[in-house]
Amino acid sequence: MSERQRADARRNYARILAVAAEEVAVQGAGASLEQIARTAGVGSATVRRHFPTRRALLEAVSRERIEVLRARAQELTGEGDSRDALLEWLGEVVAYCVSARGLAAALAYDGAGTDPAHENSCSAALEEAAGPLLHRAAQDGAVPTAVTVADLITLIVGIALATEHYPDPAAQADRLFRLAVAGLSPQA
Repeated sequence: MSERQRADARRNYARILAVAAEEVAVQGAGASLEQIARTAGVGSATVRRHFPTRRALLEAVSRERIEVLRARAQELTGEGDSRDALLEWLGEVVAYCVSARGLAAALAYDGAGTDPAHENSCSAALEEAAGPLLHRAAQDGAVPTAVTVADLITLIVGIALATEHYPDPAAQADRLFRLAVAGLSPQA
């Protein structure tokens, strides 16, 4: 491949990604790949060459948000109460999943792989980043030791996907997340 062809491929990738981010923001995870190709001024085959699956496209669109969440987990690790730090981070993940259409779908386990946490780069990045937060909370007895980051991400994805069509999805997702944290037992 010549330098000119590589430069064209990089421009196409950047254009497709920019258009995809806009389409996913409006349409969600089901954004039309054909519409993305038309708007980007490329053929469907070019989109599929850069992003062979819908998940690959959603992961690329979500990469910046995942990086922000990774950095935030690192900031919170070792700060204050371990349970509060973990819950603050999880609350931010919920808020991101609700506000950034397509992120929950990028994190969702689709059954294609054998390991839900490592089947995609988004989930693997969050698991790695949040591992120390969860480990510290488990050591402090704030969460059961059997809980995994993959469990928590699955819970958040479920909440985000279940509330995306509510009139105020952020408020409903936060309410359900708080309910999950508190549990159903009455407080003593």
